[in-house]
Amino acid sequence: MLVLVAPGQGAQTPGFLTPWLDLPGVSGRLAEWSAAIDLDLVHYGTNADADEIRDTAVAQPLLVASALISAGQLFPTGEDFARQVGAAAGHSVGELAAAALTGVLSEHTALELVRKRGLAMAEAAAVTETGMAALLGGEPDVILPHLEKLGLTPANVNGAGQIVAAGTAEQLAALEADKPEGTRRVVVLKVAGAFHTHHMAPAVSALDAAVAQVEARAPHTRYVSNKDGQVVTDGREVVQRLVGQVANPVRWDLCMETFKELGVTALIEAAPGGTLVGLAKRALPGVKTLALKTPDDLDAARELIAEHAADAAGPAE
Repeated sequence: MLVLVAPGQGAQTPGFLTPWLDLPGVSGRLAEWSAAIDLDLVHYGTNADADEIRDTAVAQPLLVASALISAGQLFPTGEDFARQVGAAAGHSVGELAAAALTGVLSEHTALELVRKRGLAMAEAAAVTETGMAALLGGEPDVILPHLEKLGLTPANVNGAGQIVAAGTAEQLAALEADKPEGTRRVVVLKVAGAFHTHHMAPAVSALDAAVAQVEARAPHTRYVSNKDGQVVTDGREVVQRLVGQVANPVRWDLCMETFKELGVTALIEAAPGGTLVGLAKRALPGVKTLALKTPDDLDAARELIAEHAADAAGPAE
């Protein structure tokens, strides 16, 4: 069974969209989306520097657009996706890409929502200087009490020996100076706020208003939610979970547990791939993985699809 996943914020690097623009139709789609959301996706994906694309209001639409562009090269229609992919999920903002790929939202609606999400989260992040840091190694029963002691939130429980803490700049500095026993490294992430914490509460209200009139359809492929790793079959529930996740932890560990329970044999990460494949290699031994970094990876991805898509379950259960 094949799983398709979409990465979250921090996966972006300067110029990562450049090679994708050489593919037929990509420039036109990006130009159309850029006009719809009033953000020059081509500029930010090709010429902008690291600081520009670190901006939450820029990074989030850019990541969703790149996931849709890259996955669209492998699955041109929703029918292709439903026939060949057994389950889909996105990490944090990647959930909006997964919602579009599974047919819950149209691509345009997903881009419009992610633009509003990014702006609202950037505004919330500007209130207090906050951020996020990944803790590599260590045991959860040691790490979690340590974070609580420092006033930090375990914003992403990613599995495979990785927990991401979020909080104020002072709290993160204290974490770097006093990391939990057993933790090898504390790595500050390329994000501009303490996402998936109470600091994002204002953004939840803004996004809740934005989705009020959104048309949501039942997913045609299993949609695995960050909230609890469960498969969600109701489109409106998917949308409401997308809203709530802005201020609540990402349980990617539980998503990977669900992949395992469903019988995953291969996993492809949409562009800019790499982070989620790294977690899967450690948490899902024996599962073949592939990260879409550039169009040069598409042929290998098609071979993987041919080998593993035969067991796709079709409609969401």
